[in-house]
Amino acid sequence: MRGQSLTPNPEPRTSDPYMETDTRLEDLIGLEYTKLGFFKEVQIKISELRASNLEVERKRLEIQAILDGITDVMAVVSLEFQIVSVNHVFFEFFEHRSPTGHFCYEVFRKQYLPCSPCPLVIAREENRVCRQMFICHLKGKNRQFEITASPLRDFRGKPFNILILKRDVTLEKEYQAKYWQAEKMATIGVLAAGVAHEVNNPLTAVSGFAEGLRRRLPRLKEKLGQAPADRELWEDFQEYVETILAECNRCRDIVQSLLTFSPRKRPEFSPVNLNALVMDVLKLLRYQLKSHPPGSICLELDQNVPDVRGIAAELKQVVLNLILNALDAIREKGNIAIRTYKSDKLWIVLSVKDSGCGISPEFMDKLFEPFFTTKAVGKGTGIGLSTCYNIIRPAWRGNCRKQRAGQRLRIRCQAA
Repeated sequence: MRGQSLTPNPEPRTSDPYMETDTRLEDLIGLEYTKLGFFKEVQIKISELRASNLEVERKRLEIQAILDGITDVMAVVSLEFQIVSVNHVFFEFFEHRSPTGHFCYEVFRKQYLPCSPCPLVIAREENRVCRQMFICHLKGKNRQFEITASPLRDFRGKPFNILILKRDVTLEKEYQAKYWQAEKMATIGVLAAGVAHEVNNPLTAVSGFAEGLRRRLPRLKEKLGQAPADRELWEDFQEYVETILAECNRCRDIVQSLLTFSPRKRPEFSPVNLNALVMDVLKLLRYQLKSHPPGSICLELDQNVPDVRGIAAELKQVVLNLILNALDAIREKGNIAIRTYKSDKLWIVLSVKDSGCGISPEFMDKLFEPFFTTKAVGKGTGIGLSTCYNIIRPAWRGNCRKQRAGQRLRIRCQAA
């Protein structure tokens, strides 16, 4: 036993890590520090994502505000003509409540086939922006749209959808038409001045000779006998001369208005007997009435109506135009009813009604526009009713008022 130790041999170390008992403090601290760094990095990423989401939302709201600010109808349409989405302006013009998934030609034009030429097809096939004008009937009114079809392209430059913009240019076109109408009227004003100068010279001669005939009427009466035929001849001469002078004076006023061709001055109204005015107009139309059967003019003149406030020459021009239009409408086989009556304490009504074909409803809004006529080319100028309206229009401030209904035209004049 000599030389041997009495101490027992130690147990051999195991290689099992779970049996490791000498874990150091530095190892535990390093692991926790790594976890803390990971969580901190996650928090930083979350903050960055939140900021990015806020920026994306801000951009989205900004783009949405821009889209909402567009006053044009906007729609995204697939290459197969199906509507993908529309903006809120769509519902202001079109009555379709759920257009998504429907064909664009069904929603926009109420057709069963694509229109021709179709801007969507042009934009799809030629891969370019296409613009067209389009007129449609919406909510009881014709509206004109300017259509722009723009292809939405993918990363390869090929269109996958079409953006459709419809801009309502109805008001713009109306203003443009009024501008051209004003240009036309300005040109007519220059022509009218020249015509007025040419007409004024022979008119002065006619008026002067008619005045000379009136001064000689007493001598003519002395030369004629007292026989009924002679008296009738003298009365006819007297009536004709007075009519010529009265119409010459009216033509003088018309020529003067053509020479000025400026906005109408505020007129001085005077009492006018409507019944006598109608009879004077019918005397002027005796030649035209010869081509119509007897009884074609039916008079219902209330003899108890008071005088109206107006200008006799202008009211005579209005009545003359209305009766001429009515004669043209009945075409030698109808009848015309001319009526005067009192509607209330302030207003006297003159009504001209004919049995002609009347005016189609779609033309009623254009009835008083200059140069608008439904007559054949060469049969009408379109300025008769426009002249009447321009004479009566100042009276909308309370002196006169004009109404129309079907085949009847009525003028309301204020009692004197």
